[in-house]
Amino acid sequence: MSSIPTKDEILAWISDHPTETSKRDIAKAFGIKGAARIDLKRVLKELEDDGHLEKRRKTYRDPDKLPPVSVLQVLPPNDAGDLFARPLEWHGEGPEPGVLVLPRASDPALGAGDRILARLTEVKAEDHAYEARLIRRIGVNPKKVLGIFRKGAEGGRIVPIDKGADKEWRVAPGATHGAKDGELVEAEAAGPRARMGLPSARVVARLGDPTEPRAVSLIAIHQHGIPDDFSDAVIAEADRMRPAGLGSREDLREVPLVTIDPADARDHDDAVWAEPDDDPANPGGHVVWVAIADVAWYVRPGTALDREARKRGNSTYFPDRVVPMLPDRLSGDLCSLHEGVPRACLAVRMVLDAHGNKLRHRFLRGLMRSVASLNYEEVQAAADGAPNDKTGPLMDEVIAPLYAAYKALAMAREKRQPLDLDLPERRIVLGEDGHVQSVSFRDRLDAHRLIEEFMILANVAAAEELFARRRPLLYRVHEEPPPDKLDALREVAQASGFTLAKGQVLQTRHLNTLLAQAEGTEFDELMNMTTLRSMTQAYYHPENFGHFGLALRSYAHFTSPIRRYADLIVHRALISAHGWGEDGLSPDDIDTLEETAQHISETERRSMAAERDTTDRYLAAYLADRVGNSFSGRISGVQRFGAFVRLDDSGADGLIPVRTLGREFFHYDADAQTLMGSDSGMTLGIGQRVTVRLAEAEPVTGGLMLELLEVEGANVPRGPARPMGKAAKRKAVKAKRKADNVKRKVTRTRR
Repeated sequence: MSSIPTKDEILAWISDHPTETSKRDIAKAFGIKGAARIDLKRVLKELEDDGHLEKRRKTYRDPDKLPPVSVLQVLPPNDAGDLFARPLEWHGEGPEPGVLVLPRASDPALGAGDRILARLTEVKAEDHAYEARLIRRIGVNPKKVLGIFRKGAEGGRIVPIDKGADKEWRVAPGATHGAKDGELVEAEAAGPRARMGLPSARVVARLGDPTEPRAVSLIAIHQHGIPDDFSDAVIAEADRMRPAGLGSREDLREVPLVTIDPADARDHDDAVWAEPDDDPANPGGHVVWVAIADVAWYVRPGTALDREARKRGNSTYFPDRVVPMLPDRLSGDLCSLHEGVPRACLAVRMVLDAHGNKLRHRFLRGLMRSVASLNYEEVQAAADGAPNDKTGPLMDEVIAPLYAAYKALAMAREKRQPLDLDLPERRIVLGEDGHVQSVSFRDRLDAHRLIEEFMILANVAAAEELFARRRPLLYRVHEEPPPDKLDALREVAQASGFTLAKGQVLQTRHLNTLLAQAEGTEFDELMNMTTLRSMTQAYYHPENFGHFGLALRSYAHFTSPIRRYADLIVHRALISAHGWGEDGLSPDDIDTLEETAQHISETERRSMAAERDTTDRYLAAYLADRVGNSFSGRISGVQRFGAFVRLDDSGADGLIPVRTLGREFFHYDADAQTLMGSDSGMTLGIGQRVTVRLAEAEPVTGGLMLELLEVEGANVPRGPARPMGKAAKRKAVKAKRKADNVKRKVTRTRR
């Protein structure tokens, strides 16, 4: 085809091929060559001037799309009984797109005029462009209750599992949702609150047996006291929010920023871009952009939203759900940097030299529009030479420059020598029924490391900026290991044939040298685990004590204000420092900074404990039908009462009680972390390879009881073992709790 296509034909092509929208793609599709390209350029310019297309650097795209999470107003049902809704956040010049609401069986009935928050999926249908799934009705925030359903003659009752709950809830016959007696259920308040008698509730979800995997995270939420319901005032405040406009912000909508997250991510709080520095004074240098959602614009000091965010401190992540720090109107919508949607941000532009050293930076408050929401795997595949339809058009302008800047940062990291522990991250995959489908270890791709290095760079810039401007902030502090833990690490290293020099100021490069000595040997995992256990726990503080693990003098959290209150404080400090508005640090923020630091450090530890307990319970449930099977693993801890083993396949931790090893006495050496049999001489120590049989798996407690079969390939010598009674089981549960108290959390891959 050599003739110039009509405007309608061009628009149809762009609509059908959203990833092939450059002038070159369009010319190739219609067979346009040579001088005819000039005419094509003219037609595209006319479409742009008419508002049908929007040019973004080298591509043309439909400018009018709804965000993935939107506020809708429900319309009256049509003649066929279908429920449509009108988008309240439509900013396009054309007619509003049609949105079909797809209700689930458990959704409340919706009526004309209801305002809802919904998750949208773009479709191609004759009468609608999107399909919507209800998140919740706006302005409706019923009280939630989690408890055991007790069936009665007329409906039933719910006995809450909350320790502080002193009232049961009455459930009417038509509101049981088919719940059976003894099931764990989630319910919500139904009808007006009665002055006398029990309050009414309706069951909205049946979670089955309280010991089933689906109930695990809910139980952890309640056991650890993690707030999971937003008050009416908080919800109403979030629902009143509207997208921030350009105003006095810098316009970054032409900067091709992209978000790179896990494939199942629902919110995107950071976006990145890089380009070669064209300054001749900086040959081989790079310009790196990091843009972060401007949460401070919506969460103002002293508001209900602010008080709730501070109370929670952070979001908590479980395999089957997230307990967010902010309501979904913010976390999943207005503060999420969705593809193709204008979003308020705080951004930093950083200039690097060819070796990855930061030369200078500049912070700004802007309005951005992500050109693509990408996941780690597809970005890595593109960098490795296998781009897909989405990453292909971004290779030259976005992905290649990002990896070039990352390579420079990797050189700077190698010189800085932060602690380099090799501890894989476990991934639990759940099926639709809530049961564990698989347990695996996440691959560490360069795409992960790229984002990690960009985030660290931005966090350092934030700390340096506020220090230079003499502004109060919260630092992320990680102090060096205490002397007693260093001595214990040194003893384990010497016993394994390695050296950790004494009498010097400890630096992370010394520990990395130790880890390098052990790499590839039988003591590899032992040294990584022992080094991890020697570390102190990171925390927040208004004074700067440095970050030992990252080998940085100044470090603050700036890059995740959707899920961490500390980052919101840093954002407010930057706003105050630059005079960007009245939503900066308040006098009360400053007066209570140390108290806030202590509080959010505690909420972080609370979330870590809940996440760890949930993982243990899921793994115990996953292994429950494998009782009697043999597994290989490595001893990960030794105590007077037994040895802990980390299983290779799942990463689950189980206990070999010392009483199951036979009737001989086992001597516990706390310094060497060993158990030695008085008769057989058998020695159990951290890092040894073992084969064990799974004796018990308790999903309720998350405990695994193991029987030792082999140590380093040799059969275990044993006398007659005493059977495990109830007292032994109770002791094993206590042992697990004690071990949990000394576990240390691996530094998160996303900082």
